[in-house]
Amino acid sequence: MSAVITNGHGNGGTPHELTKADFQSDQETRWCPGCGDYAVLAAVQQFMPELGIPPEKIVFITGVGCAGRFSYYMDTYGMHGIHGRAPALATGLASAREDLSIWVVTGDGDSLSIGGNHLIHALRRNVPVKILLFNNQIYGLTKGQASPTSEIGKITKSTPFGVADHPFNPVALALGAEATFVARTIDRDRHHLTAVLRAAAAHDGAALVEIYQNCPVFNDGTFDSLTDKELRDSNQIRLEAGKPIRFGPKFERGVIQGGDGCLVLVDVDDVDERMLLVHDPARSDPGLAFSLAKLAETPAAPTPIGVFRDVPRHVYGRGAASREVATEEQLAGLLTAGDTWTIA
Repeated sequence: MSAVITNGHGNGGTPHELTKADFQSDQETRWCPGCGDYAVLAAVQQFMPELGIPPEKIVFITGVGCAGRFSYYMDTYGMHGIHGRAPALATGLASAREDLSIWVVTGDGDSLSIGGNHLIHALRRNVPVKILLFNNQIYGLTKGQASPTSEIGKITKSTPFGVADHPFNPVALALGAEATFVARTIDRDRHHLTAVLRAAAAHDGAALVEIYQNCPVFNDGTFDSLTDKELRDSNQIRLEAGKPIRFGPKFERGVIQGGDGCLVLVDVDDVDERMLLVHDPARSDPGLAFSLAKLAETPAAPTPIGVFRDVPRHVYGRGAASREVATEEQLAGLLTAGDTWTIA
């Protein structure tokens, strides 16, 4: 799908049909062979024309890590920020320029370690940015140390006796911050990835999309249970709004809410089908979405993918009581109010 814009990118203002090529920069794409980042980049570039927004009205902001290269490969405005600060940079830009479509690309180390506070505050404030969190459960750029999402017991260069820290669940973390849009998808599933990007772009406010992304050098095969042809149907729990949650090669398994309120995986033949949980991402209370996020401790077990939550809420910086521009006199008065010092 593509869109026609009047002020075509590099087209002298004549009508121009946007295509993938409009979003591909002239920079050589350089990640390790087989890296999942290639698939995500291609999907994003292919999807962008659907928005009908010219590249000069789109910004990609990245932090430090393999995902940080993303901004160089998009022929839009962009910025490669310092470690963990991409959400903060995006917040400043979103506050000043409501006319821009702002995207953050980050990794599990960048966004959940040094950048953790910036991430959760951007989500709780509902800043109008789309955050793509590439989760490969390892530090790839610095050559294979444990990240905040590495599983307990994992042997890495920084944890030779195994990871002892309990890992973050990015979807659960975002839901705990009451993010208004939270989703999970997989680098190798172009159709699902694009559908989730489409939903995130349509959301009015902050959107967090966790993307399971394979690192073939330092953490290869982590998501095989969800991507391997013979295993994926048994382990992908696809969330679809308004539909009972079922999965398996023959949709023979499902999710119900137990008597204690916890979610339970069941064989459909063993329960009344009316007991199956019907997915509702528009539910205002994030409790059930959080429970879905916690169904799998690791992606080696049946794991929900799709949109967990999509609800409306006041968007940060919009609709303020007063948007009057301060005069120079007012600004000078604020700067010199209270105790001041004159340095000779």
